Amino acid sequence: MPFPFVLPTTSAFSYSSSFTCETHPSLPLNASTYRGVVRDTLKKHKRLPPISQAPNLPLVISSLTSYLPYLSAVESGLGNRPLHGEQIKVATKSPPAIEWRPTLSESAVPGKEAARCRIQSLEQELSFVLSSLANAYTLQARSALQPLYVTSVAPIGSQERHGAITAATKHLLDAASVYDYLAGAAEHRAQAPPACAVDISAATVRAQRELALAEATLLAVLKDDPYPAVAAQDRNKNDMEWMFKAPDIPKVRAHLFARLCLAASEHAAQAYSLCQGGGGRGSGKVNETFVRYLEDLRRTSRARACRFFGIDAELGGQTGNAIGWLHAALQELGVEKEQKRSGLGFSKLRKEWSEKREDRKVERSSNWGADAGKLEETRMNTQLVPPPGALLAQMPSGREIHQIKAYEPPVIDASALDAMRAPPEVADDYGNAESSEDEGQQVTSGPGQFPGTKDEYEGRSSYY
Repeated sequence: MPFPFVLPTTSAFSYSSSFTCETHPSLPLNASTYRGVVRDTLKKHKRLPPISQAPNLPLVISSLTSYLPYLSAVESGLGNRPLHGEQIKVATKSPPAIEWRPTLSESAVPGKEAARCRIQSLEQELSFVLSSLANAYTLQARSALQPLYVTSVAPIGSQERHGAITAATKHLLDAASVYDYLAGAAEHRAQAPPACAVDISAATVRAQRELALAEATLLAVLKDDPYPAVAAQDRNKNDMEWMFKAPDIPKVRAHLFARLCLAASEHAAQAYSLCQGGGGRGSGKVNETFVRYLEDLRRTSRARACRFFGIDAELGGQTGNAIGWLHAALQELGVEKEQKRSGLGFSKLRKEWSEKREDRKVERSSNWGADAGKLEETRMNTQLVPPPGALLAQMPSGREIHQIKAYEPPVIDASALDAMRAPPEVADDYGNAESSEDEGQQVTSGPGQFPGTKDEYEGRSSYY
């Protein structure tokens, strides 16, 4: 399952308080309007119960996508970059004071969410918006895969399973393309983000890109891997197919799947190394839950590769190697296998001594083969189980299957841009909206007051 990202929230902000546009006077107001929708959508999404957040993700993505063209237009005006052949002249009245609550930053106080982070450039605002969009894509992939793991109802069919995995892969690749765009923009960023803005730092964004690519690669394996579906079917109490039909386990391209899993583990290892920077607890450090997930994903991917190498060895008749690969998989997962010893190991010494004695009989041509070939048959029916370390050292390199497409941010229509040459008809008061810090607080009546009569007791009623 993809990582369960938490979408950030942001403070209210009015573009007209910090920017003026000589050529398109209505641009700041329109940007504030769409940003207000984004802020309200993120705030409401955060307050929804977990079961209702997944159906709300398309609305979050739609609001972020609708806001991006106006944000990009203002930023293009500040950078003197033409848009649709027109020059947008935007001037700064005062530095923007915008706050975002990072969700990947390690909190200074354990158990509490991270404090708000103040940014003062539209480049960082754009980075937070794109990061939120990519995280929403990842959450959509997670939502698409959830039916595969539900055991309270009958398991879904193979077609529905393939459809869910295909949809999740698309969402993860969309997220990876946004992360890739963000990582490239971070290299040419004029102003470095503050230390508290861990979510939009270059290292974190690149780590998320590698993570999305690793998870998409694992989904390519999961799509044709019959074993997880059989395991989930076995744990599902509502499944009745076992009564009349054994599960179908077709042959898999085990060696190819193993190399794909190794590629996923390499991406997870790169993401883990990118998130290892930072000092102590607090600002500037990625939270431990995310870092631990990256390490677990690396281990799981390598263990899955070992499982496929074991399947490939078993299909080739190398049962000893297959068992060794399973031991290697357990070692990668950190599971210690039980060592069972009988006696003092005399049986192994007795077997070796019998083999050497039989070899000497053959050399002397004296009474060899008197056991009717029993020892020879024992040699053919016995295979050595190699140690896990020797097998892990033989692992090949990973093989890539996905390519990240270049992300193209949405651009405002030429007709909409031309319409904003008119002066604004209403005032831009989006900066005076209620702060997200006060969300969830309700005004309660004092003791002895009838509900709904608080204004009368405070002298604000027109009744006399």
